[in-house]
Amino acid sequence: MRTLTKLSKAPETAPDSKAPGTAPELNQDVAEDVSADSATARHELDGRIKGDGPLARDTIPYTNAHPHSQAHESAIKHVTGRAAYIDDLSAPADTLHVAMGLSPVAHGRLTRLDLDKVRAMPGVVDVIAVGDVPGHTDIGPVFPGDPIFVEEEISYVGQVIFAVAAESHRAAREAVQAAVVEIDEQPACLDPVAAAEREEFVRPTHVQQSGDWEQALKDAALVVEDEQFVGGQEHFYLEGQACLVQPTEDEGVVVFTSNQHPSETQKLVAEVLGIPFHAVTVEVRRMGGGFGGKETQASPWACIAALIARRTGRTTRVRLPRAEDMRATGKRHPFHNRYRLGVDETGVILGGEITVIGDCGYSPDLSDAIVDRAMFHSDNAYSLGDARVTGHRARTHTASNTAFRGFGGPQGMMVIEAAMDDIARRIGEDPLTVRKRNFYRPDRQTTHYGQHVDQIALLKALVEQIETSSDYWERRRAITEFNADSPIVKKGLALTPVKFGISFTAKHLNQAGALLHVYTDGSVMINHGGTEMGQGLHTKICQVAARELGLDTAEVRISATRTDKVPNTSPTAASSGADLNGQAARDACVKLKERLFDFAHEHLYPDQGLDREDMRLEAGHLVAGHGESEQRIPWGELVQAAYLNRISLSEKGFYATPLIHYDRNVGQGRPFYYYAFGAAVAEVSVDTLTGEYQVDRVDILHDVGDSLNPAIDLGQVEGGFIQGMGWLTSEELKWNDAGRLISDGPATYKIPTYGDLPPVFNVKLMEGHPNSMASIYRSKAVGEPPFMLGMAVWSALRDALASLADYAEAPRLDTPATPERVLMAAETLRARYNPWPLEKGAK
Repeated sequence: MRTLTKLSKAPETAPDSKAPGTAPELNQDVAEDVSADSATARHELDGRIKGDGPLARDTIPYTNAHPHSQAHESAIKHVTGRAAYIDDLSAPADTLHVAMGLSPVAHGRLTRLDLDKVRAMPGVVDVIAVGDVPGHTDIGPVFPGDPIFVEEEISYVGQVIFAVAAESHRAAREAVQAAVVEIDEQPACLDPVAAAEREEFVRPTHVQQSGDWEQALKDAALVVEDEQFVGGQEHFYLEGQACLVQPTEDEGVVVFTSNQHPSETQKLVAEVLGIPFHAVTVEVRRMGGGFGGKETQASPWACIAALIARRTGRTTRVRLPRAEDMRATGKRHPFHNRYRLGVDETGVILGGEITVIGDCGYSPDLSDAIVDRAMFHSDNAYSLGDARVTGHRARTHTASNTAFRGFGGPQGMMVIEAAMDDIARRIGEDPLTVRKRNFYRPDRQTTHYGQHVDQIALLKALVEQIETSSDYWERRRAITEFNADSPIVKKGLALTPVKFGISFTAKHLNQAGALLHVYTDGSVMINHGGTEMGQGLHTKICQVAARELGLDTAEVRISATRTDKVPNTSPTAASSGADLNGQAARDACVKLKERLFDFAHEHLYPDQGLDREDMRLEAGHLVAGHGESEQRIPWGELVQAAYLNRISLSEKGFYATPLIHYDRNVGQGRPFYYYAFGAAVAEVSVDTLTGEYQVDRVDILHDVGDSLNPAIDLGQVEGGFIQGMGWLTSEELKWNDAGRLISDGPATYKIPTYGDLPPVFNVKLMEGHPNSMASIYRSKAVGEPPFMLGMAVWSALRDALASLADYAEAPRLDTPATPERVLMAAETLRARYNPWPLEKGAK
């Protein structure tokens, strides 16, 4: 169990000086967490200004030792500032800086664009608009509808009209203001429900159906129905949208970009320039965060920079200021959900209908697949019985909403989690009891889209384990007693599960490649198609290569993701980075290993009579045979011998996920290779007179199969939960009536901070349950599934509010559940059930 409440304490008094090379004495609390070398490093900083030097790297070591737990491959670079992001890359002195001219209105027609004064501004080198694009002007990633520049119709505030390149960023931004832009402003549609009613969609409506849902409603003892609004979310990556483009000696460009999908950017840049794909090289070493916001929406800035670089012959840099970034790029889709479910007397769902309306913004982007995934996950971990799920993709005049961790799954899960609470209140049972009754089970193991749910015993065991470890029922009794005696402050408790499907729902994206090089000194370089955004993918791939080749990970280095090394790659998304690229890297290693074994058998042991099948790589050696007949050759000598005998020391790998398929014509199939599971228990305290609340305790148990790296996976679970909690509580996107985003920076948009961590935060990985499918070392994806664990906080808030109605009703609580929304929900219940709580003697 990992608990984040135990932090090391600084010594109360400076320790006595020690001889060089020896550690000073520390109090007991510190000694437990700090090694001798680290203590010496700390002692050397005594009396110096705090912050003028780093602490030793192992100040708080990871104590739950595991053979595969390793630090992030760039961890030291991150904390020392040596990790290079786009704005850290060296560039020529004559590099151009670009600023964008953005639309100030949400909907209208561009009637005049005069850029002559812009061109005359000091420092300006080039100004471009749609007429200056030699190739494609539509850069829609999947479906058309995303113009690189406004041609005539304006579709949202922040849409790019023109771009200015100047000698400095300031000069470019000042020049933008000199443009003469005249727009015939027209009414904007900002209401997705109204758009859906008018059938204004970016893509056609889709339906998934299983059985006779109408008859199920007729036969039900109870019908539970309601609607909910689920708010969007800003990606708020620490590194904003940024790229650096260098023209090459021919017609091409090299693009350095903060980007989750280098191959798509390569394609779009080539199409915009009107050149072959091979003339464009895209490189991504790392991102300062992505979360889906750089899957499709990093490409426009690379296209604009590439246009200017080719026109001027000069290196070009684009970096968006935070406010412009937030206005010009899409968010997590807000959803309007409706549900009508029939249940029996015990609260078991018989069937019904669910409708989800995704606010897609002005263009398709990835909305078709995102709303599909919301539909796929509208069951979460529960059997819907005979059900119909309908998904609408509404068009509004806002930035085109895009991928975000969970890719629509979280918005879909919110439907059924709300329904579980509502059913429990209607029949007078604890919500956990109702949830467990509705889990997928042997007699009901098929989803509404036709996929068989494997590992249902794991789901049951996981929930039972956290139910016990979190003392759920004992705390439930204590909270019920507390609420009975506390008219103002109310406590809430909830346990919510997660069942998340792993695979791209677009089948062709479920493939990956890798390139392996072994050099003559024995060192190894691995390259793959995935991108690193802080999630530790590169670390895991290095571990895969080291594991297959029997080496220490220090012997394996990873290189930047580049389109000229591994071509035609899929985006790093859908939680599939390690699954796909890990298998591709393993494939390359296995092929090379087999070649080396063949060579060793034929040339190094020709007279030994050793069985070729006995060979293996371990601990930096080729090992052949067993016992007294065992032969060992150091890895370096093996590599040298292979090179001298002209054996190739390079190999490519490839992997394509098997079994998956989905027929959208009938809404049935197997879109996911497997499911990842998890559960969280959250306890909250709510001041029902102000709406303010705090999260008191969180317990998490998450399924990652046989973990590739428990240390990194724990970090993903912790971070995913906090980000999900922020989405459902504090992160509120606000537009004014004119369609302008007004929550466009950290002053008005509130992500969780360190102070929002629960005082008790227990996180554990489920052990002893390897993936039932043949994933990389039987592990499971961990990028997106933990995000949905944050639903436990929202459900706990509803539980606390329900106490105002003596648990007879769960109030509607749209998200984000800000203190204002919590207060309004409390006032609504109090008006009906308990109008004067202060008469009970509250102080």
